Amino acid sequence: MAETENLSNGAENSAQASQAAGRTKDEVALELMRFITLQTGYGKAPQSSAGFSGKPGTRSADEHAEALLELFLRCRQVVNRED
Repeated sequence: MAETENLSNGAENSAQASQAAGRTKDEVALELMRFITLQTGYGKAPQSSAGFSGKPGTRSADEHAEALLELFLRCRQVVNRED
């Protein structure tokens, strides 16, 4: 029984590895963009606080979408850059 589990785990790991190797550069850029937005809280609504804030008012949906597209294009440039 343990041998069967080891074989199935090995098959899953190799399938994941081959899947990761087959990723396109656009998929990698999208993952990078997701990482950046999650780490910086980019997609979250601004939190209200007492006092003054250095940030301007909230963005419209179009402005937010445009900013995300620009971020994706920047991530794409980084991924496609050849060293």
